[in-house]
Amino acid sequence: MQRRHVIIDGLRPRPDIPHPRPETAVAVTAGIRQIPQVVDAGPHHLTDRVETHQLKSLLVTGPAELREQLRELSVTALILTCARLRPAADLADPEQATKTALRRLARRHQYLSEEIAEADAQLRTLVTEAAPRLLALRGVGPEVAGQLLATTGDNPDRLRSEAAFAHLCGVAPIPASSGRVHRHRLNRGGDRAANNALHIVVLGRLRHDPRTRQYAQRRTTEGLSKPEIIRCLKRYVAREIFTALTTRDTDDQPSAPPIMSTAA
Repeated sequence: MQRRHVIIDGLRPRPDIPHPRPETAVAVTAGIRQIPQVVDAGPHHLTDRVETHQLKSLLVTGPAELREQLRELSVTALILTCARLRPAADLADPEQATKTALRRLARRHQYLSEEIAEADAQLRTLVTEAAPRLLALRGVGPEVAGQLLATTGDNPDRLRSEAAFAHLCGVAPIPASSGRVHRHRLNRGGDRAANNALHIVVLGRLRHDPRTRQYAQRRTTEGLSKPEIIRCLKRYVAREIFTALTTRDTDDQPSAPPIMSTAA
């Protein structure tokens, strides 16, 4: 029986690079792939939202005296204050029972926050070693960079162009023109985790980057909706990230220059 090798468009290995990445880089990518799985296995990604919401809900339904003492505090001060509460042993008293619940939730919040900080520090170290140019991009943190490296895999040189990387992340434009209306729609394919990572970068830039905000205003005056603007911005971000992933230092093994596309 003859084996059939299925080659995904844009993901064929380059013949001029027989060994594009050293074994150490492969090991680093494997570590980057494992750390987020440990974090996502628990309720870490919902820590701030869930624990803080439960704390405030307890205050709303708790005793009035306790509510007056704590309701004016900020979230950080509320967590610290509740973690230091010293309830009495009589849990039949509603105030003492509320203090016990508040202290438990606050300490859980602190514990999970420490785990997140530790995982982020480890992930940042690995990402800096594997692709330091990623963290230099605006809006790209260790979690986003780690996800993009995990999506790219152990050999980013298999991506023959930034268009292939855009397809891999599900941000390549798909024509959806009809009659005299010329437009593109959102891409529902690709790696959705990588797509979400690019989405986070775009939202951060829309909030803090003046150039991105000016671009969004200009495209809005041209008649584009907000989802369409975000789609275009994701495509531009994918182009920057592909360049950061494939650009090598002078002492690295030389590789063929990436084929850059001008399509958005």
